[in-house]
Amino acid sequence: MNKVLEHDIELLISYKQYFESFANTSILVTGATGLLGSILIKALLKFSSENNKLITVYAACRNKEKFAKVFTDYFCSNLVPIYSDITKLDISNLTIDYIIHGASITDSKTFVEKPVETILTAFDGSRNLLKQCVNKNLKGFVYLSSLEVYGTFNSNEGIKNAKENDSGYINVLSVRSSYSEGKRMIENLCISYSREYNIPVKIARLCQTFGAGVEYNDNRVFAQFARAVIENKDIILKTKGETIRNYCYTTDAVSGILTVLYKGNVGEAYNIANSDSTISIADMAELFCNLYEDSTSKVVFDCAENAEKLGYNPVMKLQLDSSKLQTLGWKPEISFGDMCKRLVDGMR
Repeated sequence: MNKVLEHDIELLISYKQYFESFANTSILVTGATGLLGSILIKALLKFSSENNKLITVYAACRNKEKFAKVFTDYFCSNLVPIYSDITKLDISNLTIDYIIHGASITDSKTFVEKPVETILTAFDGSRNLLKQCVNKNLKGFVYLSSLEVYGTFNSNEGIKNAKENDSGYINVLSVRSSYSEGKRMIENLCISYSREYNIPVKIARLCQTFGAGVEYNDNRVFAQFARAVIENKDIILKTKGETIRNYCYTTDAVSGILTVLYKGNVGEAYNIANSDSTISIADMAELFCNLYEDSTSKVVFDCAENAEKLGYNPVMKLQLDSSKLQTLGWKPEISFGDMCKRLVDGMR
């Protein structure tokens, strides 16, 4: 059991305003064994158990063994696993009030090496799910999108403060764009189904999200930094680390998703990000190296000639503006420094 994660979930469900509206409802979560999907499900189940509020969770995932490992301490009668590829998932006979659609390929290396699979998993899976929602009388449907739909903006103008109606440039001739263009297409597919078939779709655009619960062998940049600190190794950067983004802690992202699901306007998108966490990759690496007084890790630059082939994005200077979501009553609780410490402690 990850004690840091368990503490996070206990803290999250203490903010009852995010959960009380889902009492006596059923929720389908796709991508159930992913980082956010699993924390979301655990929080819903723990809130349900500790507050005597029945919430039935249908957890859709592909891998039975991984499901058993992730939810070992959470098996109960109102957790219903559905083992299926998202492109073949059948929910036609289920009575569902809400859907949180998070199933997606998320590994940058796969975006480059298997761009066709990246696109088709996203499109075919989302289309399969949406067409089954026609006439299902859902109360809400949230699609988990990404900051990557914004593309890149002119870096000479400084850091772009992106609001939901902004749109930057995506190079459609780059296979790395299989993920970002796929996310854009699915957003439009969701909105199209919403308009034509009256499905209550809302879109949650997530910045990079991390925290306790990230697997030790995760290959995303924040996990690489945490792993280097734990193993007392140097952080090797293959780029100059000029990309600037803001981030969000996992439990803050979960409360944001639930806010969009219940309070968000149909047909609209909402950014989920901590505005106080804007930082460059290089500065983030330095922060990790300095988290603990006894750390011997340092940042070393070993820049690759063609970083894009390794799955790295073009340089972007972008922070998501979450003020629209905050008008619905949401706010992030975990500071960036605490985010990094909890990630390291959780991985330890």
